[in-house]
Amino acid sequence: MRKKLRLISSLIAVLGVLALGATACGSDDSSSGSDGGALTMAIVAPSASDDLAFSQSMVDSVNALDRDITVQITDGTFIVEDAAAAIRGYAEDGVDVIVAHGTQFGASLAEIAPDFPDTTFVWGTATDTQGLDNVFAYAPAADEGGYVNGVVAAAISSTGIIGVVGPVEAGDAVSYINGFTAAAEAGGATVNVTYTGSFGDVALAAEAAEAHLANNADVLTGTAQMVVGAVGVASDAGVPWFGTQSNQTSLDPDLVVASQVYHWEFALEEMLELRDNGTKGGQTFEINLANGGLVIEFNDGFELSDDVKAAAEAAIAGIIDGSIDTGA
Repeated sequence: MRKKLRLISSLIAVLGVLALGATACGSDDSSSGSDGGALTMAIVAPSASDDLAFSQSMVDSVNALDRDITVQITDGTFIVEDAAAAIRGYAEDGVDVIVAHGTQFGASLAEIAPDFPDTTFVWGTATDTQGLDNVFAYAPAADEGGYVNGVVAAAISSTGIIGVVGPVEAGDAVSYINGFTAAAEAGGATVNVTYTGSFGDVALAAEAAEAHLANNADVLTGTAQMVVGAVGVASDAGVPWFGTQSNQTSLDPDLVVASQVYHWEFALEEMLELRDNGTKGGQTFEINLANGGLVIEFNDGFELSDDVKAAAEAAIAGIIDGSIDTGA
């Protein structure tokens, strides 16, 4: 399935000059847009669409949808006002489905969505729709993949000390870190967590990673768009890294052990099917290990013993069948 994606800078979004993408070819049974042609979608994301983290997870997921879709993207909208301008601009242009990919965009969406009752807005990470009938909300059970990563991290650590680099203490970042910490501590490791207070400050993430290494950590993990800074430090030091949100193996094919990957397409497809049948929003969705929305993708380039792999698989199975409590 081909989809036309068009990247639009946040500056253009602020000015309100939002171009419409070209129609792509798709399957005959795909839902159509309001004009009878391809379904039009837009993604408004806080960081770069190729950040190997939060924003890319949504772009990859929309691309994975098996539908006739024209997609436009406005990325780099860390400033909420920029995101709001982009969201409203897309709605005014008649885009069928608008993904507001950032918890911080909720207040803006509460003001914008009522003005466009025929538009479907998709917002996350969030666990409620703010009572809006044309808003779907989505969130990951990030603690689940965090727990699996923590099991493996404790098993491969020699010093027994693991460093975690977090952004703002909110949303799926907290969930991931709590799950990771619960498993790693159960495995006998000491887990030191640093929240930088920023989703996007790469330099702060690097500083936090360096501080963890100075305190004898020999395994690192972290979450959010700024982790490329921490991964760079891990790579320079030859320290294993565990990723989340998107597959981060390409950042260091020798040292990234595994990544929890968000496959939002499982929730998005359900939302679009509801929209096909006249439901514009009003429901919430969770992706998790059981429904396939969360997947642990191991890096074949990092050698793990059979025992460690078995422990990871047992953790996945236990979370799915409910016999393991992630501590979230």
